[in-house]
Amino acid sequence: MSENSVKIKICGLSRLVDIDYVNEAEPDYCGFIINVPKSIRNTTPDQVRALRKNLSPKIIPVGVFRNAPVETVAELLQDGTIRVAQLHGSEDEDYIHQLRTFGSFPIFKAFRVPSLPAGSETYEEELSCWADAVNQSSADMVLLDNGGGGTGKTFDWELAERIRRPYILAGGIGPDNIAEALKTLRPWCVDMSSSVETDGKKDREKILEAVRILRAVGK
Repeated sequence: MSENSVKIKICGLSRLVDIDYVNEAEPDYCGFIINVPKSIRNTTPDQVRALRKNLSPKIIPVGVFRNAPVETVAELLQDGTIRVAQLHGSEDEDYIHQLRTFGSFPIFKAFRVPSLPAGSETYEEELSCWADAVNQSSADMVLLDNGGGGTGKTFDWELAERIRRPYILAGGIGPDNIAEALKTLRPWCVDMSSSVETDGKKDREKILEAVRILRAVGK
């Protein structure tokens, strides 16, 4: 795989069989949603530690958090349970600064892409503010998503053209539209969750197919 290839992240793992699936598919990253009770993919730190023991060393584990105490995130990074922190809530620049005091770990920050009527008076102003926040974030990598994550819905991909830095593309990306997405955009990484599930559970065949397609078209 070329260093310039689009990377792949499979998010929302919660079962031991999910680990088996990603070990077979070999994405670059996998994600665990930690202490987010509203998510059907929620896990506890202890569950992630147990799952992590079976994860291939080729795959980088990411902890996905929503407004978690900084100390909780830091502990999981420091003990090696996760290697990247992905912030999916209202965490601000001060939060990121605090987290960095615990060590030099990669931080991903998710940004919800605005969904606005194109003709509204505040359309351009709000989009400009959103793009500025994304472009100026001190996070190591930014993630563009539709909603709070795991919605299975895409956003208007043209809006990503306002982003002047590498980014992770999320939101309804899966085997059916990966090729189309990469014809339109050139993200640093593609993040998939609900699109590689069946009835709310990770689907081996969908994961393998998604990774296969992305490896082929994302070179």
